[in-house]
Amino acid sequence: MNETASDERKALSVLAAGLRKTQVQEGKPFPLGATWDGLGVNFAIFSANATKVELCLFDDDGETELERIELPEYTDEVWHGYLPTARPGTVYGYRVHGPFEPLAGHRFNPNKLLLDPYAKQLVGELRWGPELFGYELGHADKDLSFDNRDSAKLMQKCRVVDPAFTWGRLAKPDNPWEQTVIYEMHVKGFTKRHPMVPEQDRGTFLGLAHPRIPEYLRSIGITAAELLPVHAFVDDSYLIEKGLRNYWGYNSLGFFAADPRYQRSGGVGEFKEMINQFHASGLEVILDVVYNHTAEGNELGPTLSFKGIDNSSYYRLMPDQRRYYINDTGTGNTVNLSHQRVLQMVADSLRYWATEMRVDGFRFDLATILAREPYGFDEGGGFLDTCRQDPVLSSVKLIAEPWDIGPGGYQVGQFPPGWAEWNDKFRDTVRSYWKGDTGMLPEMAKRISGSGDLFNKRGRKPWSTVNFITAHDGFNLNDLVSYDHKHNEANGEDNRDGHSNNHSWNHGVEGPTDDQNIVRLRERQKRNLLATTILSLGTPMLLAGDEFGHTQSGNNNAYAQDNETSWLDWTSQSSPGRELREFTRKLIAIRRAFPILNRTRFPLGTYNEELDVKDVTWLSPDGREMTAEQWQDDNARCFGMLLDGRAQRTGIKRRGSDTTILLAYNSYHDVVNLTLPDVSDGTQWLCIIDTNQPDQQPAAYPTGHVFELTGRSFVGFALSTRGHSVGQLRQMMGSISAVNLPDD
Repeated sequence: MNETASDERKALSVLAAGLRKTQVQEGKPFPLGATWDGLGVNFAIFSANATKVELCLFDDDGETELERIELPEYTDEVWHGYLPTARPGTVYGYRVHGPFEPLAGHRFNPNKLLLDPYAKQLVGELRWGPELFGYELGHADKDLSFDNRDSAKLMQKCRVVDPAFTWGRLAKPDNPWEQTVIYEMHVKGFTKRHPMVPEQDRGTFLGLAHPRIPEYLRSIGITAAELLPVHAFVDDSYLIEKGLRNYWGYNSLGFFAADPRYQRSGGVGEFKEMINQFHASGLEVILDVVYNHTAEGNELGPTLSFKGIDNSSYYRLMPDQRRYYINDTGTGNTVNLSHQRVLQMVADSLRYWATEMRVDGFRFDLATILAREPYGFDEGGGFLDTCRQDPVLSSVKLIAEPWDIGPGGYQVGQFPPGWAEWNDKFRDTVRSYWKGDTGMLPEMAKRISGSGDLFNKRGRKPWSTVNFITAHDGFNLNDLVSYDHKHNEANGEDNRDGHSNNHSWNHGVEGPTDDQNIVRLRERQKRNLLATTILSLGTPMLLAGDEFGHTQSGNNNAYAQDNETSWLDWTSQSSPGRELREFTRKLIAIRRAFPILNRTRFPLGTYNEELDVKDVTWLSPDGREMTAEQWQDDNARCFGMLLDGRAQRTGIKRRGSDTTILLAYNSYHDVVNLTLPDVSDGTQWLCIIDTNQPDQQPAAYPTGHVFELTGRSFVGFALSTRGHSVGQLRQMMGSISAVNLPDD
């Protein structure tokens, strides 16, 4: 652009700004945020303690501030105004006036440009500098001082959006909970190195929207993709200084806007296009959401949004020292969901993503915090009550990470009906069992049968337990069987970060090895862990890349590794990796083929006289029911879980009965002779899965047969009866094996 054209553009901008200023109207206090109504834009922002709120308008790039407009009305603690001349695309921020009294919990500073908590789209990238802080960094009194520097040049800005999008007539998949298989994945990491995705789309929502991505997930058997945080978040300054980035995204700054780094053009339509593609493939999308804290940190953190809008309302402060923040999150601050307006913001955010963006559920990071009132965790607290009674939120999938570092923070099994929960007891127990720890049988039996000791109450179902072995936080599957110790040196924290108690085992060598005996054992252990996760009662969750053996080289806290450590490598998958992927698909197909593996009632092991059957029987290797002495034998490492299909008729009108299934587990280092039990009406057992021989065709064995169960292996059998013949079962297994994965 030449100098004359540039001057003309600036003159027009000034003229337009003058028109906007003269036409500002009082507007409405609802809805909050910037709302385009087809004629103009209504701006509304909550602040109970502000004395004045200025709307700041910027050029398209967010670089030049064009005008400040004082919002003319204040209703029910909401500041609002209406601009008839504003349009979608308008770039804006806020400056909020009020008392700067840190000792009383107030940190207003109009020199700091602030993001709208309800902003639907952000512009630019936050750049760190001393201007972002409400106090003088070098001042002797630290946060008690007042900083006069303007932060606008360093701040991201908000953009007004037009929500219009053509969804078509496609309905949400609405997959039943009991048939759900979750796949935890990262938007960028999943496609950044994917050869089938156009290079310009890799690492973005459009990359995930490529038809090959949902096709791949569906071919494995996944029903729900759980995305690591996509809400707008901030790269921590200390990471930037070390040349790293916040890869995971658990550092939220906006709860309505998707992070710009996942958008190629910046438009909200890209996220919707991704949702459309996943729904077209029958896949649900669950968002990992972080409402427990924000990127503003503690009293020494920057002033970016909430802290400058109304610090004492948005955050939990120490009751007797309101200068300081309650830190139940370990990140410096805790969002105050006991405040009605803050709770409203979170509920509005969830409804926005569930309705306008059409996501199918949410996984809540550190969910115990959301359910904590000032007096402690309360299952009847405001947030959980809101979710339970809300017609939108009560109809989507809700998953809690049921722990935090605050008082009474561990609450596994204590969330109300309607919620599923991450079950770390399953993770740690199964890891320890397959590692060969002693005395694990009683605990292992609880976990693989749905963790009824934790969840069987108030009508909750086995799907309430989300069973996982690995997740983004901790070792992935390959590293779990390859390392005894974490190797997080690349994070720049001298390997002090990350969990040290991983229940992992390197099987004799730390890291990669050419010893084929160790390699074969590690591969079998991967299959053992996957089989246990997928075929246990409950909702299985897999970590992206585990199905083909992705490694992070022993890094169990790769939150700052926005590089090839975390990005999945689709181009150099080994033969064992492809075989593991096929094995994973086979396991999910087995789970789907045999309804007893996703039953909706907890097995109790009680005898039913009417049917002369137990729903679950725990077997010792000799094929007989386990005795009390055998349960108490710390050296016992082999047992079986017999799920009797006849018991499924109890209280439920079914045609016939489900197939009876026997799952046998052997964490002993050597072969154990397993006697296949004699079950009424049964004639033969068909081996449907064997982690020692994953490619073997299904073989039939008579009841009473002594099966040589390989050391450190898992095996599953289906019972042939008058209702389920060997031929029918073989045909079913043939169908399972015939499905091919899409060629990468």
